[in-house]
Amino acid sequence: MTAPPEIRPASPEERARAIDTIVLGFAADPLCRWIWPEGQTYLSAMAKLTEAFGGKAFDEATAYITPDFEAAALWLPPGVEPDAETMGALVAETVAPERLEEIGTFMAMQDDYHPEGEHWYLPLIAADPAHLGKGLGGALMKHALAVCDETGTTAYLESSNPRNISLYQRHGFEIMGEIQHGSSPVMTPMIREARQG
Repeated sequence: MTAPPEIRPASPEERARAIDTIVLGFAADPLCRWIWPEGQTYLSAMAKLTEAFGGKAFDEATAYITPDFEAAALWLPPGVEPDAETMGALVAETVAPERLEEIGTFMAMQDDYHPEGEHWYLPLIAADPAHLGKGLGGALMKHALAVCDETGTTAYLESSNPRNISLYQRHGFEIMGEIQHGSSPVMTPMIREARQG
């Protein structure tokens, strides 16, 4: 049996490489490719979205990576929020005008589930597709959730790919509902209530 990979925070100098891993990992994600079905637009926009959505994790030392950047997870600690203004502007710049209302309504629906109390938020977690099936996502989850449990804090995420729901459930997350609008794929908000150790 292979030993689990050592998980560590990405340094500021490693920011670009960690973001590249996220972009690779979401290249076939149903939601991201619904927003940006054209490949070149996706590649350009997703790196910027990753920065706006989860980039503050690098400043908080909660952007976790595996040793060779095979997988990465950007966690936002309590009180730290994504840059929603930049995300909205990015979508407005990169999506056809006739799709903006549908996508905007979908994104606004996420607010119905996002916890109001103190919580850790996982905007993005991904593995390079060349390294899927190695337990990297599970190792990243275990590492971050141990931090949550040290302080007895709730964790929250939205799964944009149904294939990942079982991974999150194995780590104690429960489905809260479904987010879907118009032609969008289903996004699944999930919560892991606070627990100690």
